[in-house]
Amino acid sequence: MNTEITKLKTLGELKRSGYKVRTVKDEIRNNLIESIRNKRPLFEGIIGYENTVIPSVINSLLARHDLLLLGLRGQAKTKLARLLPTLLDEYVPVVKGSEINDNPFMPISKFAADMISEMGDNTEIEWIARDRRYSEKLATPDVNIADLIGDIDPIKAANQRLHYSHEGAIHFGIIPRTNRGIFVINELPDLQPRIQVGLLNIMQEKDIQIRGFNIRIPLDVLMVFTANPEDYTNRGNIITPLKDRIDSQIITHYPKELDHGIRITEEYSWTNRDKNLKVSIPYYFREIIEMTAMQARLSEFVDQKSGVSARLTISSMENLISNAERRAILNGEDLILPRMCDIHSILPGITGKVELVFEGEQEGSVKVAKALISRSVKEIFRKYFPDPLSKRKKNPQEKESRDPYSAVIDWFQFGGKVNIKDDMPFSEYLKELRKVEGLEDFVKKYSQYYESEYELASLMEFVLDGLHQNSKIAKDEIESNVMYKDLVGSMLSGESFGGYEDEYYR
Repeated sequence: MNTEITKLKTLGELKRSGYKVRTVKDEIRNNLIESIRNKRPLFEGIIGYENTVIPSVINSLLARHDLLLLGLRGQAKTKLARLLPTLLDEYVPVVKGSEINDNPFMPISKFAADMISEMGDNTEIEWIARDRRYSEKLATPDVNIADLIGDIDPIKAANQRLHYSHEGAIHFGIIPRTNRGIFVINELPDLQPRIQVGLLNIMQEKDIQIRGFNIRIPLDVLMVFTANPEDYTNRGNIITPLKDRIDSQIITHYPKELDHGIRITEEYSWTNRDKNLKVSIPYYFREIIEMTAMQARLSEFVDQKSGVSARLTISSMENLISNAERRAILNGEDLILPRMCDIHSILPGITGKVELVFEGEQEGSVKVAKALISRSVKEIFRKYFPDPLSKRKKNPQEKESRDPYSAVIDWFQFGGKVNIKDDMPFSEYLKELRKVEGLEDFVKKYSQYYESEYELASLMEFVLDGLHQNSKIAKDEIESNVMYKDLVGSMLSGESFGGYEDEYYR
């Protein structure tokens, strides 16, 4: 937009400039078409919707439709709605002092109409930016019609000596104040049915009526709603007449690919901590955390109607980094790099964000979360190292077993144990892992995903945990202490050796 035009200060100057006012939906449509033609990015920061949700949103906006974004929690519905103002013009003119952003060429409020009638071409105008043309309201049971549409203001009427039937006594609600803009109602089913009825005229006739006034005020507004599926909320429904008046219903979804989820977590999680401490996160930790969310979305123990928010992975990543940061600070180290012994620090980021099908004892969510982590580690481990459970053909000519893990497993079978604490200094940590015969050589042979001893050590523990998840060695966990040991010996002695996944996923 030519910013020179914003220097115009009166209605007369605006007329002489040849400026044409467009409706909000035409404005969005034209700017959208221009962005598509010029191949400008749309809805930046929205990941994984490129071939699904975003094309549907574009189609609806081209058709000048009001929208309903329907999906489970944590599916970027509100974020997507908040990006719509980027499609508005940078500035638009309004009658100066108008409460409802009156179009200078077509005023709809008594205030603006009277001013133009009195001042004519000398009527003052002002230019409002696109960010002032967006409003949203979270639907809660206490929201009333006065909040959304408006009511008679007795104080205003008294101060101006107006009769209650006078249009000047109206106090406009948030929707009229967003005239010539975009208005969003989040969690629409939570709005009481009688309040939803009050939106019917806005959706169909594009006008409002306050307290039974004969006058009707036509609004120019794009209405956008967000909602969870009705069968989940159980707190209310979208009434059928209102749903019928919403032009397009667009279904959102969780990331369908692991990499999409990782990109979302990477963008929104706080990983850059103290400027004096370097943060290095091996990629397999990102995969494990994202896989945990994907496993939760498939788990029979998690209520799938409630959904598993992307906030789970964001909180989990931040907790993982915090555990490594705490260790670095405690030991005076300058590198924050997660270890597998840190992985259960992500539990607080999971337990409050998954709803179980059968709510039981307090520890139920912890056990399910641990089982989900176990499955994720097992799944991701096979991407980096040979499958410990795959059957290998024996070759009589070879003296050694073809099982690449044999040296490591044999060391544990002959009584070897590894004791790790999550606050161990790196030198002690590496020394403890190097006790395992063949472990370091195995990692160096099968992995190139390390550039330092810190990353090498973390991979070595990853191998031990992967062997445990595949029932090759045992693992005891007592608070922040982890012990890897022989599986058979633990079973014969009746000691615990983990088994969260076995308990929940037989």
